Order: sequence, then C-alpha cells, then structure tokens
Amino acid sequence: MYNNLLLREENGILIVTINREKALNALNTQTMLELKQLFEEDAPQRAIHGVILTGAGPKAFVAGADISEFLTLDVEKGREMAQRGHDTFFAIERFPKPVIAAVNGFALGGGCELAMACHMRIASENARFGQPEVSLGIIPGYGGTQRLIQHIGKGKAMELLLTGDMIAAPEALQLGLVNHVVPQESLLDKAQEILAKIAAKGPVAVTKVIESVNAYFQFDAFGFDTEVTAFAHTTGTSDFKEGASAFLEKRSPAFQGK
Repeated sequence: MYNNLLLREENGILIVTINREKALNALNTQTMLELKQLFEEDAPQRAIHGVILTGAGPKAFVAGADISEFLTLDVEKGREMAQRGHDTFFAIERFPKPVIAAVNGFALGGGCELAMACHMRIASENARFGQPEVSLGIIPGYGGTQRLIQHIGKGKAMELLLTGDMIAAPEALQLGLVNHVVPQESLLDKAQEILAKIAAKGPVAVTKVIESVNAYFQFDAFGFDTEVTAFAHTTGTSDFKEGASAFLEKRSPAFQGK
C-alpha cells in the first residue's frame, strides 16, 4: 500500500517510519501523499491508541523536502504544493489519537514542520532542527512560519526563520520545541512509555484534549493562508530558481533580489 512508509503495530501503537534513508528521508510528493492517506484514511480505521512517527536510519528524521522536485515550480504549482503540505500536516495535527515525533537526527525544513505538526516531539541526542528555506530563496511552506512561533515564541522563531540556523537537541529542549532528549537507542522506548501512560486515561477525554488544544491556536487562520500565498510567490522568483539550482550543484547561490 505504501512505497515510502513502513508501518508496524506494537502494543496498540502504530509505528510509522519514513523509509527513504538514502535521501535522508526527504519529503517528496509521493511521501506527502502517503502521509495524507495514512492519517486521513488508514490510521483512523485502526484500533490503536497512538502513533509514533520516525525516520529510517541513524542520521535523519526528515532532512527536508526533495529539492529536485522544486525546480519545476511556478507560482501556481508552488501554491498547490504548499496547500497539499498544509492539508497533510493538519491531518496529523488534528488526528484524534496522540502522535509523537521520534526525531532521530536531522529535522530540517519540511522535516521540522512535520515534527511540529505532531502533538509531541522526543529527540535523540544527535537531533538537529531548523528552517533553512531562506537559503534557497523561498520560505517554509508547510506551516513552519506559524507553528514555530507557537512552540518557541516570535522572537526566537523570527531569528531561526530569517537566518536559517540549525539548533541542537539541547537548545530545542530549552526552547520548548521538544519534550524530551534521550539517547538514540532509547528514542522509541521513551515515546512508547508516554503513549502507554496516555492509553490508561479516558480515550474520549484524550481526543477532546487534542481537539481543545488545537483550537487555541486556530483563533486566526489567516496566518496559514498567508504562508501559502507567500510560498507560492517565492516559487516564482529568480532567487528561488538560483537557490535551488545552487543547492543541487553544491555551490553558493548568487541571489539578485528578484
């Protein structure tokens, strides 16, 4: 059923592994479509009490989007890509059972956005987080400009979004971006421990907590709409084409501000 996702159930927990290790689990179109199908159609039918989302291999949770797909983007295709990402990550954020991101390495760009869409984040000691999209001449398109503020506040979020800097797991913990930092070999155990504790609580209450907490951050939906439009705009710029090409060619970009 899935080409890029590995699924297994263990003690009532669905463990989902993004399985593109050679590409550092980058989010290509196929992977995004599979995540959307999983959380909208498949997972709701399963008798589970929680989901753990992680990446294959020891290096990356998700190291970003698949930049090779970006070179064909224009404004309209950019809008469609961003909207598809928003729809997918909202399906995760609004899933009625707790979803924990087990961040086992790099969580950059779309990977950081994916982790933030989950209800909690457990990071391994080697995890790194960041939104480096401005280095390509675009902006985060899957909710990053909105959710990063929700997690760490406007000032620090603005710094990370504008500089594209990465932060290590201890700083992510200090800022409130992650709930726990553990050795990599303990990552899934910690996530399972938390979900087991939640499973002992009232299932309806758990669902309503998720629903209510999400509602707090939906007082102004225009921010997400603004991001879709802004992302679409940047995909039509010469700077973006230069940034993406430079990334793939492993050289420094020469942006011209247009």
